[in-house]
Amino acid sequence: MDRSTDIELRLLIEAIYLKYSYDFRDYSGASVKRRVQHALRQLDCATISALQERVLHDPAAFMQLLQFLTIPVSEMFRDPGHFLAIRQEVVPLLKTYPSIKIWIAGCSTGEEVYSMAILLREEGLLERTIIYATDINPHSLDKAKQGIFTLDSVRTYADNYRASGGKRDFTEYYNSAYGYAIFDKTLRDNVTFADHSLATDSVFSETQLISCRNVLIYFNKNLQDRAFSLFHESLCHRGFLVLGSKETLDFSAYGKRFEALVKQERIYRKS
Repeated sequence: MDRSTDIELRLLIEAIYLKYSYDFRDYSGASVKRRVQHALRQLDCATISALQERVLHDPAAFMQLLQFLTIPVSEMFRDPGHFLAIRQEVVPLLKTYPSIKIWIAGCSTGEEVYSMAILLREEGLLERTIIYATDINPHSLDKAKQGIFTLDSVRTYADNYRASGGKRDFTEYYNSAYGYAIFDKTLRDNVTFADHSLATDSVFSETQLISCRNVLIYFNKNLQDRAFSLFHESLCHRGFLVLGSKETLDFSAYGKRFEALVKQERIYRKS
């Protein structure tokens, strides 16, 4: 990519921040470039400058671009060993709290939210838990609130669920119709879905557990440290932080403020 294109990209990201207050300035440069180039083809723009002009004058075009900048890639009980470790190592400690608050940061289209709700229900904790599910993409949040997923994808979720220590038949959690699985709405009775940016927003509650999986890989180091700062501030004494399989606290400014509970599954505890 030549220098002119790099400049165009920086101007686009700055324009988005100034116009819409979405801050992608500290996202991984390579990831943003790849996503913007894909958006150019889909939105029929010859250059990044043309795309910038369009999104500045057309909020609907910006919402289209946002779908490319925040590509939701998720599945229920993703990395089953991770959820098994939460059941075995974290749940017994969560049971010692009279009430529990969990923050799922970057919840995307809700797969992680429903996975956590199902796990908590099976462990007898859902009724005394509030789950905050946050994301910067309003379309993803709307989909998460609906709790409707394709039956094809749910077959994969069922395999993950069994491997993660699931205690029931997965079909008990949804009704199927017209090729879709509609998940039990009582799973989200204690869920608050909200718009929240790790790049620009602050802490909103004290929590016992924060799950932020496969989000930080798209941030540069400065933004990762900002996110870790928010998590550290939000977590109660000895609270839990869970990250994605390719994410770590090891090289962060906050590395020494957490200790590994199950290092292989990226489950940490506030020191």
